[in-house]
Amino acid sequence: MSRRSKPRRAEKTIVPAISREGLVKEYGEVTALAEIDLEVAPGESVVLVGHNGSGKSTLLSLVSGTLDPTAGTIRIQGADPDSVKARTQRSWLPDNPVLYDDLTVDEHVQYVARLHGAEGEGDRIDDLIGRLGLAGRRGELPSQFSRGLRQKTAIAVAMCRPFTVLLVDEPFVGLDASGRATMLDLLSEAHDGGATLLVATHDPDVIDRFDRGLVMSNGELVHDGRAAEIPAFIAPDQHDRA
Repeated sequence: MSRRSKPRRAEKTIVPAISREGLVKEYGEVTALAEIDLEVAPGESVVLVGHNGSGKSTLLSLVSGTLDPTAGTIRIQGADPDSVKARTQRSWLPDNPVLYDDLTVDEHVQYVARLHGAEGEGDRIDDLIGRLGLAGRRGELPSQFSRGLRQKTAIAVAMCRPFTVLLVDEPFVGLDASGRATMLDLLSEAHDGGATLLVATHDPDVIDRFDRGLVMSNGELVHDGRAAEIPAFIAPDQHDRA
């Protein structure tokens, strides 16, 4: 009697954390983002750089679901960016803080954390708010804060909830040295915890902290490789509004 061969195990398919195929964004006759195909693996840390008008913010807004593409598809963990699954997995920190006028710092954090099934208070939240220098401002309205304090509040809101994909656009704008150091620590901790990072920045001093680097120019992806390979001409004081 011949031996039966053991059935081969099916190889597990790894679903990209972020995938974009044929992605295009146009405003009338103006192409803000040319056709882009791109995959970001789970747990990968990616930095996105480029001059003003390069398309960085447009790309992040499309992935975050706050902007609809003209053509092409986007997936977050294999799901449509507007789906409940994608919103559950993805946290978004835009370049301009989006906050409620009538909610305090604490109310912002409690609302967003609980909306995503997390505790809006406790040691973890206390630690986060304390590290951002907001412990003495928890009962105040961020709408009355300086740009830097509003940025720190937005960081707390983005980090207070669970996520597996973190999208960040120019996180260091308006931050003092302490806030900048805290932001870098929070990004590192999120990545060490297994999160996928896609971060746009003009700060050349932080680029080598990432695994992979993408460079955009005039709406096109012109470089995709190791972050250390990114050209040094990216200026630290330019802020993309594409």
